[in-house]
Amino acid sequence: MHKLLPLALSVMLTACAVGPDYTAPESVPLAGFSQADALADQSQDSEKRFWSGFGDPQLSALIDRALAQNLDLQTLLARYQGAEALLRGARRDRWPSVTLQGSAGEQHLAEVERSDPNRARVEQYSLGAVASWELDFYGRLQRAVEAGEADLQASAADLQALQVAIAGQVASGYFTLRGQQQLLAVAEQNVELQQASLDIVSARLEAGRGTEFDRVRAQAQLDALRAVVPQRQADVQLSLHRLAVLTGQPPSALNVQLSGTQALPAMRARIPVGTPAEVLRRRPDIQAAERRLAAATARVGVATADLFPRFTLGALLGSVAGSGGDLFSAGAESRAVTLGIDWTFLDVEGVRARIAAADATGAERLAQYQQTVLLALEETENGLVRYRHARERSRWLQASSEAAQAAVDQARLRYEQGYIEYFEVLDAEQQLTAVRSDLVQSRIETATAMVSVYRSLAGAPPVPEA
Repeated sequence: MHKLLPLALSVMLTACAVGPDYTAPESVPLAGFSQADALADQSQDSEKRFWSGFGDPQLSALIDRALAQNLDLQTLLARYQGAEALLRGARRDRWPSVTLQGSAGEQHLAEVERSDPNRARVEQYSLGAVASWELDFYGRLQRAVEAGEADLQASAADLQALQVAIAGQVASGYFTLRGQQQLLAVAEQNVELQQASLDIVSARLEAGRGTEFDRVRAQAQLDALRAVVPQRQADVQLSLHRLAVLTGQPPSALNVQLSGTQALPAMRARIPVGTPAEVLRRRPDIQAAERRLAAATARVGVATADLFPRFTLGALLGSVAGSGGDLFSAGAESRAVTLGIDWTFLDVEGVRARIAAADATGAERLAQYQQTVLLALEETENGLVRYRHARERSRWLQASSEAAQAAVDQARLRYEQGYIEYFEVLDAEQQLTAVRSDLVQSRIETATAMVSVYRSLAGAPPVPEA
């Protein structure tokens, strides 16, 4: 062994890993996003904890809880830890393994097997340490470690990508809840508005200046508006359930905590976007796709190494004796040094088939990476479009709501003075109730669109240490 070990070490130092060396794909040659207009800030200082900018302690607490207790995140964290364990095993394979082996046996000999006619029974005891070391002359184990490291990094990026998604889902769900609570309040206000209108019509009827037809129409409109309230209440309850489950709690856990109506956040005039290259570097889904491409490239080297012989250095140091008491006595020492060679040259076609399969997997991972990049760019562009148009729509609906309220006030006054018929009042009120709901709905869409922009920019905390 003292002669084989230096030779093995010298060969390993001069050996090289077979297979292709990984080169990261080139970045997308885009100077900026086409939709990054007045709403977007080209700086790259995108907030990691984007929700803190909304100034809502309840939202921040919900997202922090979700990042700590969401069960989907716990599942992916376990997968990350599994990849970490596999990498430790791949690294361990590069070094000698030592096992302890022992045996005790007894054999009854046939007469023809006996060297001594009076000795019919033979006992043998052995105990020793066995070492085995695969000499990685062609980089098979090195490439396996490279693949394991890339897999671990991909799992870490997957975990971060899910954090981004969960944070975005909680923020969107929270703003949807707040908007639905406002829609419920609007529905209740509409009922009060129509009740006041019905009271006016009833008073005019009692005074002999109205008609039963007007009263019936006002009552029908009131009943229709009352029917909206239970639907809005159900929407609020469902949103509460969704938020609770996202944060790893039973569906009814947030019913009391989030029961009060609260305004939606103010929309930001400018959002830090940065260049496409900066966004792509930040996005964990792209990092995961790139790392899987690196792992597939390394596995081509693992498969290619099977074209060459595999050398294994073995050693045994122990004791063999005819009785347990003679173990480790003088003359019972047993030593052995071996150099094994395993070469699948007779199965070259099988090896080449595995190499071709590894190459195909690499091509698949490259296509997936390129598709992930395109989808990321599309998501960012779409998010900016939705946010810009949602803000513009909200602005016009706000103006429409104010005008509709003024129209209702004038219509009621003119109706009380006898200048117009009730159907004109009813028409004005119907317009007001509709535009009020549309305005709140547009504010929900604007808030969730803003969250979508942050999600596309990967505005989320980094992966915690496992």
